Amino acid sequence: MTTVQARPVSDDRRWKALAVCLTAGFISLLDTSIVNVALPSMEHGLAASEAAQSWVVSGYALAFGLVLVPAGRLGDMRGRRQAFLLGLAAFTLASAACGLAPSASWLVLFRLLQGAAAGMVAPQTSGLIQQMFQGAERAKAFGMLGSVIGISTALGPLAGGLLINAAGTGDGWRWVFFVNLPIGAAALAAGLRLLPRFPAPAGKKKEEFDLFGVLLLGAAVLALMLPLVQEQQWTGRLKWALLPVGALLLAAFWAWERRQGRRGQAPLVDLGLFSLRSFTFGSLISLTYFAGFTTVFFVYSLFLQNTVGYSALAAGLSVLPFAAASAVGATIGGRLVMRHGRMLVVTGLGAVAVGLLGVIAAVQLVPLQSVGWATALPMVVAGIGSGLTVSPNTTLTLTRVPVHRAGAAGGVLQTGQRIGSAAGIAVVGAVYFAHQANHGQSVTAIQLGLLTAVGFSILALLLAVADLRERAAHPEPEPAVKNVRHRSEDGDTDDMVRPGS
Repeated sequence: MTTVQARPVSDDRRWKALAVCLTAGFISLLDTSIVNVALPSMEHGLAASEAAQSWVVSGYALAFGLVLVPAGRLGDMRGRRQAFLLGLAAFTLASAACGLAPSASWLVLFRLLQGAAAGMVAPQTSGLIQQMFQGAERAKAFGMLGSVIGISTALGPLAGGLLINAAGTGDGWRWVFFVNLPIGAAALAAGLRLLPRFPAPAGKKKEEFDLFGVLLLGAAVLALMLPLVQEQQWTGRLKWALLPVGALLLAAFWAWERRQGRRGQAPLVDLGLFSLRSFTFGSLISLTYFAGFTTVFFVYSLFLQNTVGYSALAAGLSVLPFAAASAVGATIGGRLVMRHGRMLVVTGLGAVAVGLLGVIAAVQLVPLQSVGWATALPMVVAGIGSGLTVSPNTTLTLTRVPVHRAGAAGGVLQTGQRIGSAAGIAVVGAVYFAHQANHGQSVTAIQLGLLTAVGFSILALLLAVADLRERAAHPEPEPAVKNVRHRSEDGDTDDMVRPGS
């Protein structure tokens, strides 16, 4: 088969292109948490009801999660550069529309569009990293991506608090969205110039898009996430009936994808990815860790503002030690992951659990008005642990994935993160709000909520230890660069050796 050779990308340009990808990823992930502290401003300035406020937060996460896998596969098939730029342009326009929304209903609609656009951008980043980098450089790039994932989520409350404090309660919420405009426009302009083009191979038939698989997976993700993101708004137990429905739809999706593979048709998700132990364990670790990691900022920010009386800015500053330490931990993790592998993740998860237990102890032992200062050191410990977890785990999960499936694989990984976050917020939020409502003890409520988050982190730790023991007993072949490279359908070279090859 004749192939079209992709033009080499200069070293300097590759790292600049990566900066564009990480910038877009940062603002799209920042928007998962930045709006939390802006909800009172929306209620004041837009007369947003409690249900509308809930959908401003959960609608974004829902649309984000629904789009990830099909968007990743679309990028694999038709070109990640085009998909990335389209998603970034749509995200920037949707951010402007959110900031200009005349009513709460319009804001909810624009947030859904913004979430879908963010879901278009996210999987292209991991795919582009696979295309542009190899070996130790790829590990470093994935380490930087993991750093962005952790830091953007942690910085959301602080960024939101700063904007609300500067712009005022009435219209401060609008600037939570307007801040994306100059960043998005600059990243789009830079992306048009810097993102490399990878020509498609000549003489190869284009794969068909698995539309039925998209519908099955979308319905499954919707059924799983909807009762979780609406846990506080939908009263009664009937909503939980959607969870087994979602599980059945996932089983149907799995069967359909196997059928596609047997018939020689391109599946939406290559089920062979799950034969890679690193991918399977990494995805499960990511799902469980995000169930605990993201919920900490949710309940802790509520506690600081509603119980202690902190402003939105002060609440955001209280989690700054976590964000700063997470950046340090991610940098260290990116440098050490190829040497220490999953042991680094085990160490990081252990530090997260210790740090969060320190936060729980500080809330119990220190006067409430000083709790922000008292939790700074435990937050640093947890933040370093988070950086050592998210960054190396992202690298270990995706580094053995064949390049031509990198977008879909990144979509699967991040879909797990979104479902994990929704599940964690539902469970931890239920523990926190239920104890507060039944007993009126906010201090005990936050301790129980954080203890539940620790439980998720320990579950992730057990998975990491299991993977570590399995690796010791049955080592997975290390990826290597072959002299003869496989040319994938989007024109990039697959330099990853599959296990057993």
